[in-house]
Amino acid sequence: MTETAAPEAPALLSVRNLTVSLPPNMDRPYAAEDISFDLKAGEILCIIGESGSGKSVTANAVMGLLSPALKVSGGSIRFDGTDLLAADREKLRSLRGRAVSMIFQDPLSALNPLMTVGDQIAEVMTAHGIGTPEEREKRVLELITEVGLPDPLLMRHQYPFRLSGGQRQRVMIAMALALEPQVLIADEPTTALDVTTQAQILELVAKIQRKKQMSVMFITHDFGVVAEIADRVIVMEKGRLVEQGPAEKVLRAPEHPYTRRLIAAVPRMRAADRENESDTPVVLEVRNLCKTYRLGGGFFSKERVVNAVNDVSFTIARGRTLGVVGESGSGKSSLGRLLLKLMPSDSGEILFNGRDIAPLPEDEFRSMRPYVQMIFQDPFASLNPRQTIGRILTVGPVAHATPIHEARARAMRLLERVGLDAGAYNRYPHEFSGGQRQRIGIARALMFDPMLIVADEAVSALDVSIQAQILQLLSEIQTEMKLAMVFITHDLRVASQICDDVAVMYRGNIVEYGPPSQIFRAPESDYTRQLVAAIPGSEWEPAA
Repeated sequence: MTETAAPEAPALLSVRNLTVSLPPNMDRPYAAEDISFDLKAGEILCIIGESGSGKSVTANAVMGLLSPALKVSGGSIRFDGTDLLAADREKLRSLRGRAVSMIFQDPLSALNPLMTVGDQIAEVMTAHGIGTPEEREKRVLELITEVGLPDPLLMRHQYPFRLSGGQRQRVMIAMALALEPQVLIADEPTTALDVTTQAQILELVAKIQRKKQMSVMFITHDFGVVAEIADRVIVMEKGRLVEQGPAEKVLRAPEHPYTRRLIAAVPRMRAADRENESDTPVVLEVRNLCKTYRLGGGFFSKERVVNAVNDVSFTIARGRTLGVVGESGSGKSSLGRLLLKLMPSDSGEILFNGRDIAPLPEDEFRSMRPYVQMIFQDPFASLNPRQTIGRILTVGPVAHATPIHEARARAMRLLERVGLDAGAYNRYPHEFSGGQRQRIGIARALMFDPMLIVADEAVSALDVSIQAQILQLLSEIQTEMKLAMVFITHDLRVASQICDDVAVMYRGNIVEYGPPSQIFRAPESDYTRQLVAAIPGSEWEPAA
């Protein structure tokens, strides 16, 4: 007897030949061109691609949230038989949140800082005239509980700035679920989160999707996330859909060269540690470094003491990289700021090139500052938008008495070294992509010929392929200039690629220290094991 195949789930959302036009004089005519796909009932569809591939434009077109500069110039988007592109504003408003809802990438900018999280969740129901005030209050508490936030009665009255990044994202998920939509669109909801929080959010989305049998459109640039949750995958490049199919097929046997390049760029856990010269001089030695934050305290509140950096010790030799990994709040960035003397330490020693810089006042340390430089996390926020690249690169050296012609010549050489042409010198930051801006940030850090660089999440905001290029560039420059580097990251795969030693931080303490092979392949600390287990798609190993 022949088995009857299970009927295929119907398409709840159907996109056909969608084309979204860009304004004139852009680098291409369309943000999205001739895009066709189906989102079936009860499935998770991942849309993957680099920045500028058209992922978010496609999602915003479904939601009716395109900016005025973008125009839908062709195609259709049908939800449960209704053409969303032909629907009037009132119809779209009734569907938005109730039938199709969205989680945005940056919860801090998406949430109203002047409203409590409970009021913002309730506002979704109020806008659609759902329930009485008492029923909405009850539903708010249910949603806060459902998304795993602690103490719902207290949380309901908190403001967004008091919450962690993961908690804010949970609030966004609660808002998106308030009206129990049939389709949930998640636009890069885990990009800015540390590895364990990311794992929790992915698990939460998958759990809610299974429980409510929702359809989920999940936008990401991380193939690890795809491996973790996707049923089907769409790959987009420069506004075009280049490949789609079941997740297993796309991950294991990609057909399009662009998909293969994206998968090849995914950081892998290195099997062997990096080779280095022995007996190289120590550039930085940290001994028993401590920093405590004291928060609150007054007539009606008790002072809260946070040991941000607690008795931390390590050494870094010339030409070597120490990776500092851990969750948000582990003390990684506080440690980086202490090393750069952007804030004072409470106790301990920071021996830079043999001299303890921890007790030095700013006027004494100023002459040494050029030799300790930083590469910042956000290449969009770390460059002054009102200054040319030439001015950004030369202002520091000129302030330290370097003649302008020498500073200009060095800037030109470094722009070429980081892969930019000389024409970049007279342009402004907004004229460059995120990866190019990070290259400019690296050039700025090298303008002083430093001995030590602190890179604070220097690649976390970049696409996986751009990330691979920047990591390669950092590795080459470090080899050429014999720099010592502190590389702060929450991505353990990146740490294994670029670091000679890794320090795992938890609540201000280093709980494990050693080469990447030991830390990631045979961790001794329970906390390190939790971090490794939380890597998205950890069971999927991309083909070499």
